[in-house]
Amino acid sequence: MSGGEVAGILVAVFWAILVSFLAVALARLAQTLRATTKLVADVTEQAVPLLADASTAVRSAQTQIDRVDAIATDVQEVTSNASALSTTVASTFGGPLVKVAAFGYGVRRALSRKEVPAKPSRRTVIVGRTLPSARRGKRKKD
Repeated sequence: MSGGEVAGILVAVFWAILVSFLAVALARLAQTLRATTKLVADVTEQAVPLLADASTAVRSAQTQIDRVDAIATDVQEVTSNASALSTTVASTFGGPLVKVAAFGYGVRRALSRKEVPAKPSRRTVIVGRTLPSARRGKRKKD
């Protein structure tokens, strides 16, 4: 055998080994693609019902939000009515009640003064004049 024939055989052997490695890699790649295809199909089968459930949940949440919005509007109206009622009651009864309370206070004060005998005021004489002693509050006219 000549050197060229040996080189040809070596190249043929290396070529056969390379082709076998490529065949194994392609077989594994095909197996991976089959598994990926099956996985995508399974995910699609499970995702469609989940998306339908999510859509139903979003619709239900929107309905509840609409109800809460209506309730909030009603509460605002009730608050406005209560404020108007409070203002009406205060203007109707507030003035007369204050007057009755003031009258009652005045009567109590007047009655309490009549019951307590008046103390003689202490006076100081300075050069022929009589000066009343200092008091808290208002002074009485003598």
